[in-house]
Amino acid sequence: MRCFSYSFITPYLGERFDIEPRSPPHFFKRLSKSLGPGIITGAADDDPAGIATYSIAGAQLGTSLLWTAWLTWPLMFAVQMMCARIGMVTGQGLAAALSNKIPRPLLIVAAIALLIANTLNIGADLSAMADAAEMVTGYRSLYFLLVFAVGISLATVHLSYSSIANTLKWLALTLFTYIIVTFIIGPHWRDVAHDAFIPSLPKESPGWATLVAILGTTISPYLFFWQASLEVEEEISLGLNTIAKRTHASVNELGDRKIDIGLGTFISNLVMFFIILATALTLHKNGITNIETSRQAADALRPLAGRFAALLYSLGLIGVGLLAIPTLTTSSAYALSEIFKWKHGLYKKFLKAKYFYVVIILSTSFGMALDLIRISPVKALYWSAIANGLLAPFLLVGILLVAADARIMKGQPSSNLSLYVVAFTTAIMFVAIIAMFVV
Repeated sequence: MRCFSYSFITPYLGERFDIEPRSPPHFFKRLSKSLGPGIITGAADDDPAGIATYSIAGAQLGTSLLWTAWLTWPLMFAVQMMCARIGMVTGQGLAAALSNKIPRPLLIVAAIALLIANTLNIGADLSAMADAAEMVTGYRSLYFLLVFAVGISLATVHLSYSSIANTLKWLALTLFTYIIVTFIIGPHWRDVAHDAFIPSLPKESPGWATLVAILGTTISPYLFFWQASLEVEEEISLGLNTIAKRTHASVNELGDRKIDIGLGTFISNLVMFFIILATALTLHKNGITNIETSRQAADALRPLAGRFAALLYSLGLIGVGLLAIPTLTTSSAYALSEIFKWKHGLYKKFLKAKYFYVVIILSTSFGMALDLIRISPVKALYWSAIANGLLAPFLLVGILLVAADARIMKGQPSSNLSLYVVAFTTAIMFVAIIAMFVV
């Protein structure tokens, strides 16, 4: 029988790879094998900070920003794929690659800003998770705050990379609780379609701030570093223990990662769409526009959407928090370790990479301490998302410079179309920041 080869152009990246036709079992086997860093990154993007931001957007502005879900999907896909490519081709993390283009003092400032934003995020995430656990069980949130902080830190330090990665992939399933909540509410899809597909820009500064927060929590700096470093961890887990062995990536490897990241970012933005929609149809519709805590958001959902919907909302917060906090802590640790040339990696034991793990432990500890001074978790999450929105476009400029450099990228730079899409993403984020301050 004659065998045909089909060419696929991956969305928005303009890169081509050939795949021989396969029987369904082989296709699903390849799909399963492809899933990894991209799925984890996509799920981690919908952390409690993202959920809070999307809930605020829905409560304050209704369905007017639903269109951002489909706009940010290809942008997020292009950015994360570019970061993945840098990790796969150079064999190093993002901070190490950026050091070839950005002066070291500026890179240190960016890494410290990332650490501060991530620590604020961690504190707010822990608080949101503890509040949700108190709602579900009736026990004081302080107990859960300690259990989550200590448990996540111990797991990150003591478990192997493969154990952590497999656990995080399964935790990604908790995201679907937010889709279920929306169907419990039962929206009128014809009414939703207009705002979902016809963009409308904010008319006042708070609306632009919300848009910056959405962009910042969707196209988030910590995910840039996490994605690239996770690619390195994946290769080390396969026995590629030196940079020389990890350089370059085959067409099939890049193709598998596109499938992985494409699916992960799609699920992430699909969940974003449904969170905005659920809160718009309940909170905004009933005049509840000021959300201070995750508990308040869930409490408000209970009489409007039913007790089961509020329970799912709370359980989802716990699940995505367990997934996101290791991502936040390790992204800071990767960035600082690569800049200061500390030994690092989840595959290493504590004593072999003590500074790397100390950053993880301290970041979690300071995040937990923030909760003890009673900062509103949703406000902290919201403003940390805005901080990410301010930092992200500057990092994207550096990422573009690295991805376009054939020398740094070992003869495998990103395609022109990929560079154009990420440059467009950078421009949009700068415009939203300017509008936030000017309008």
